[in-house]
Amino acid sequence: MDSLGDLLKRIPSQEMWQKVERKKAELIANPLIVKLRAKYPDITEQVLQQNMNRLYQYVTEYNNCSKCPGLDQCPNDMQGHYTKISCDTVNGLTQVYDSKVSCKKFLGQQRQDQVRERIRSFYVDDRALKEGYSADEILVKDLERASAANQVLTYILRTKEEGLQTNGLYLVGKFGTGKTFLMCYLLYELAKEGFTGAIVYMPEFVEDLKSMMLDGAKLKETMEVLKETDILIFDDVGAENMNPWARDHVLGSILNYRMNRKPTFYTSNYELDALEKHFSFTSKDGEEAYKGQRLMDRIRPFVDVIVVNGENKRGRKKN
Repeated sequence: MDSLGDLLKRIPSQEMWQKVERKKAELIANPLIVKLRAKYPDITEQVLQQNMNRLYQYVTEYNNCSKCPGLDQCPNDMQGHYTKISCDTVNGLTQVYDSKVSCKKFLGQQRQDQVRERIRSFYVDDRALKEGYSADEILVKDLERASAANQVLTYILRTKEEGLQTNGLYLVGKFGTGKTFLMCYLLYELAKEGFTGAIVYMPEFVEDLKSMMLDGAKLKETMEVLKETDILIFDDVGAENMNPWARDHVLGSILNYRMNRKPTFYTSNYELDALEKHFSFTSKDGEEAYKGQRLMDRIRPFVDVIVVNGENKRGRKKN
């Protein structure tokens, strides 16, 4: 549909003038403009004529929003915004003003972007952080997992009410029972509250640390992020091929800094005692029980253990 401005620029005939006048009449008769005039009865015909382009934009964008095709395909002049009309009386004359207002979808996208900016992901598929599952779905997706899910939800609510806790959670269970899923949900929900967070997939993180040994700046930056972030999740801990340096100088340093300050969370297939044995053995130095125990002293007292039951969902086709 041509705008009024476009039509006014092309006035080769009386027929075109008549078309313009019809469009003006249609615009004035539009329910939105009728409602506007009822709200501001002092608007004169002259003021309406002077502001036809504003009124046309207002009606057009309102109609676009009523049939919204989605933020990515927004047809309005400014994506994610619509024209708002207001009136004010100055020196006895009611004037018409327009402004651009953000729509709900644009504001929602902004909030989503802000949440994602608070989350850092190290070697974890970002899709797991963007699911946005509801609390109801968390509870009923697998009834065998309901008890664990309820405990995670309770922790989230407590943090929202009381602020950042010092103790984290240790989710233990068999492969594919949704431990990472629950932790991503926790991370996402608390990021919406303004907390920063990071989730680290341990097997790949430990492997990547070998290259970081040659890049001191990157190693320092990574460790600072993991030390300072509000919510830190070590995913699949115990599945990594641990070496003494990664255990003692990286993981140990991070946990030593965080204990009694900020909560650290874990998902694992290992019970705590089995994890201690895992940390006690490295391919380089063999078994060093006291070093495994020292690391566990930075984990065991600062977590509540949650057993995650349920069926293995990996590779299962969705209905």
